[in-house]
Amino acid sequence: MTIFADLHIHIGRASSGAPVKITASPKLTLEGILWECLERKGIQIAGIVDCASPPVLEDIRNLMAQGKLATLEGGGLTYCDQVTLFLGAEIELAGPNGGSAHYLAYTPSLEAMEELSCYLDKAITNITLSSQRAALDIRKVNDFVVRELDGIFMPAHAFTPFKSVYGNCVRRLTELGVGFCALELGLSADTDLADRLLEVADLRFLSNSDAHSLPKIAREYNALQLAKPDFVHFRAALWGDTANRLVANYGLDPRLGKYHRTYCPQCELVVELEPPAGVCTHCKSEKVVVGVLDRITGIADEKEPVHPPHRPDYIHQVPLEFIPGVGHKTLEKLLQAFGTEMHILHHTSVDELSQVVGTRLAANIVAAREGRLGISVGGGGHYGRIDR
Repeated sequence: MTIFADLHIHIGRASSGAPVKITASPKLTLEGILWECLERKGIQIAGIVDCASPPVLEDIRNLMAQGKLATLEGGGLTYCDQVTLFLGAEIELAGPNGGSAHYLAYTPSLEAMEELSCYLDKAITNITLSSQRAALDIRKVNDFVVRELDGIFMPAHAFTPFKSVYGNCVRRLTELGVGFCALELGLSADTDLADRLLEVADLRFLSNSDAHSLPKIAREYNALQLAKPDFVHFRAALWGDTANRLVANYGLDPRLGKYHRTYCPQCELVVELEPPAGVCTHCKSEKVVVGVLDRITGIADEKEPVHPPHRPDYIHQVPLEFIPGVGHKTLEKLLQAFGTEMHILHHTSVDELSQVVGTRLAANIVAAREGRLGISVGGGGHYGRIDR
């Protein structure tokens, strides 16, 4: 069966009101996320990456006591028997040569996540908050997660200029001394960019939203074919099991990402030099935020991508909220007519859309689906935009 999965979603507040991810919306509660995935997004596996926080663990236990969450035999939890919850933690770890990066750790059970929370609590100033820097060696964390907890451990948003392995830590993953099964691309990179690095050929790529608000859930996501929507079968897919596999990545055109091109904060301009650009074309300053395209071009082995046989298609898809003319009222009208965003994006025809929102907007939605809309490039923390 084909399953849509977004595996990097943040919690803004616990049900107690305790802050978890400070930069995230307070509407991002555990049950709020699961309900959004079920009723509006059409996401069947949700990875929440703040589950090492004790208030979040308490929320999970409470939903289990209420009968809304239940343990799956193959790992993970099921919400109302319709959405699978993977328990994750985003952890910041120092790089070998300076800088630090975020990593994602997923565990198969609540008990294993509780063990991870206790493990991290000894090395983090405030375990309640998400994405805190841990005074731990990456090799020891990897061993603990993968060997002790039977979990999954991988780099998060691997190419962004802040808090990523390639963006500000290393030129090659081998410098970390850890073997991964997968990495998360991040919003400003896609398969064509990442596969210019030969060392990632054996890894599976994940495209996730890194959502800091409810509407941002599933702006990037993955299509999986799994025998069952549980942790064991997902982990098998990442390790190359042919019976369970990743069949497509859906994500933004990298040009829409916040960090695609180098950006000069002083001039507030995206640098337009040929990549790799490291100097502002206007003021000549070298104090720039190096873009993902520029970073990858600077460290790439190949000028063009070299895709391994197992690599699925990366499908550029514009979220509905990015499309000109799709405001809150229009989105609600579409959801009332067609159910979920996944259904709108994957299954509705232009004729069906036209009956609800008119021919012009329907044509825009289909053009966005097919990658035919013009794009102004993003950089320096500012998203690119769809040109009208």
